[in-house]
Amino acid sequence: MLNLKSVLKYLFLFCMGIGILYLAFKDQNLGQIWAEIKNANFLWVALSAISVWIAHVLRALRWRMLFHSINYNVTFWNTYHAVIIGYLANLALPRFGEIGRCSVMLKSEKVPMFASIGTVITERLFDMFMLLLSALLMLIFQYDLVSDFLFNSIYVNIAAKIHSINYLWSIVLIVLILCIILAAIYFIRKALNKKFLRIYVGLKQGFNSYSNLQNKSLFITYTLGIWVFYFSSMYLAFSAIQATSGLGLNVGFTALVFSSFAMVAPVQGGLGVFHWMVAQALVLYAVPFKDGLAYATILHSSQFLLTIILGCLSLLLVFSKRIKTNHI
Repeated sequence: MLNLKSVLKYLFLFCMGIGILYLAFKDQNLGQIWAEIKNANFLWVALSAISVWIAHVLRALRWRMLFHSINYNVTFWNTYHAVIIGYLANLALPRFGEIGRCSVMLKSEKVPMFASIGTVITERLFDMFMLLLSALLMLIFQYDLVSDFLFNSIYVNIAAKIHSINYLWSIVLIVLILCIILAAIYFIRKALNKKFLRIYVGLKQGFNSYSNLQNKSLFITYTLGIWVFYFSSMYLAFSAIQATSGLGLNVGFTALVFSSFAMVAPVQGGLGVFHWMVAQALVLYAVPFKDGLAYATILHSSQFLLTIILGCLSLLLVFSKRIKTNHI
């Protein structure tokens, strides 16, 4: 059960996403944006959504490999349903999907919760590596374009904020943070009893899942495949509307990196942040911001709808299987 503090936190994050969405659209011609969306070629939107679905399948196959490496012979379909249900949970509560999919594996495959969490952290580290590698390649091959955006939109704003900070309050804040960290370390060490030892053992087992893999090259292939199909989704969606139909592979790659950083934000489904970041990525290539918003809205909406449909279907199948098992 969520307590009041958690509810308020997630409500705040949702409102923040709505706020960013409002700021992105407030000075735009909504009629023109809606006209572009309404006249979109939805065949390309469907192909884009299929690419995302294939990436989800590859993610399930990759995750299953980690379970097998620590001697849990889980089935593909239970792993797949857990992944999809996790994405569905993320639409309601950011980052809750990781716990949600581990809970599904606990119920369907009897995999201990913290062993599952260890495998999730392991695969997320590979995803983060791929994101940072993609960002580095973007900077190397498109430095002139991206560096201008980073300087004007990010560095200048951060520098202005830093100059406006009262340094006395900064010192007080740093000291307070250090005190909180020291207190946390003290209480964690004090609370290290048998329960925490079991948690540690479970997490360690999950962390060791990659090192125990017999076919690491296949795991890497799945990881690359996931990102290739994410890129494919971005690129195929360009053909959905006239304003983006002529954009090249390099633009798709930049949009992928920007959108991936947007999805890291602790906001339900990247709401608002995704739209702003993708539109900003396209502005670098002389695409008007309103057209970028139309493209981002089509892409985000198609993925949102895909997650709702697949997530509800997976939930239905998992629950129906549990009901049948309980009646046997």
